[in-house]
Amino acid sequence: MELKGKVALVTGAAHRVGRAIAAHFAERGAAVAVHYNRSRAEAESFAAGIERAGGRARAFGANLESVPAIERMANEVLAAFGRIDVLVNCASVFYRKPLEDVTEHDWDVNLDTNLKAPFFLSKFAGAAMRRQGAGKIVNIGDWAGIRPYNNYLPYTVSKSGLIGLTRALAKALAPEVQVNCVALGPVMPPEDYGEEETARLVAGTLTKRLGSPEDVARAVMFLCEGTDFATGATLLLDGGRLLN
Repeated sequence: MELKGKVALVTGAAHRVGRAIAAHFAERGAAVAVHYNRSRAEAESFAAGIERAGGRARAFGANLESVPAIERMANEVLAAFGRIDVLVNCASVFYRKPLEDVTEHDWDVNLDTNLKAPFFLSKFAGAAMRRQGAGKIVNIGDWAGIRPYNNYLPYTVSKSGLIGLTRALAKALAPEVQVNCVALGPVMPPEDYGEEETARLVAGTLTKRLGSPEDVARAVMFLCEGTDFATGATLLLDGGRLLN
């Protein structure tokens, strides 16, 4: 897909990996719908920066635990830009909690944000893409969906479900829309990780380094503009961590 002149909706685009992905779309000439939940100031500042550089961008707020809010945002993006060509489901909840301390709220917030939201966003955006005749959806997953982390049970279940959702959506939205997943390994460790924990992450990779938001953004660009033949695929971007 040629990205120039297209419209890309990126969730969680105010910070970290989502911001890097959104910036790459803007660099390629796509209009960017910058989703945020609580980071309105950062999202609006980021979108304004894209516009000052000659691009097109606008911030859109939505609580991804709410399906009505998700549908409203999809409609707002369509009203503002007239179309949605690419959806990147990047926003995610990720925090540590031992099994014995997991509550119903922990389960719900992980599954709602990390799995239910990508489904409904893909449903609403995918319908627009099919009407247009083409589209791309990229889900940002985690290698923990294949080999679960300890003490992150609701999170790992949600990411395992996201891999299955990718495959199911690829069939449901074919042939117009290609749906793929990028399963991340150690890219930007959790903010509560100390030096020793981060060093263990690095040691666990075959590349002996952490991934970067730029690594993720380049993988997303490949799935959006590098090929129209991949669909239902999960690309491991883990520095070989799963093999170690």
